[in-house]
Amino acid sequence: MKLTEKPTIIRVKTSRFGEIAVDPDKVISMSSALPGFPEARRFVLRQHDHKSPFMWLQSLDNPDLAFIVIQAGQLVADYQPQLPLAGIRELGASVGSELEILLILAIPHGKPQEMTANLLGPMVINWATRMAKQVLLDPQKYDARWPVFTPALVQGE
Repeated sequence: MKLTEKPTIIRVKTSRFGEIAVDPDKVISMSSALPGFPEARRFVLRQHDHKSPFMWLQSLDNPDLAFIVIQAGQLVADYQPQLPLAGIRELGASVGSELEILLILAIPHGKPQEMTANLLGPMVINWATRMAKQVLLDPQKYDARWPVFTPALVQGE
């Protein structure tokens, strides 16, 4: 390939979005496999809706796998986790690097008011290297099923 040629677009037929075309420059590579999904190492981040803070982390290796995520700061203003140094280095970053932290959401079928966010295992992305990793934080400080909506908010108070 000549330097002036654009890399070939990746096409994936997903169960959620149908066929998608992905620019290879937008592919995020996992530095280590996600627990339970050893084959899913390449992902792309897709906006849910232009008015929504939600995004989809769509696997390119497993077309049936997509996680709904949100930028941590949009959900929990004071979420400032101490990321493990080994995890930061695995992403080709150093302390103080610009890393994006995404929270994986769980939405029970038919019960969006019971949505939870995984504060214990955030997805960390280094956009400079396009490497990502799900890191495990201190379970004494963070919850894997943090309720997004308070009971008062769900009841409309």
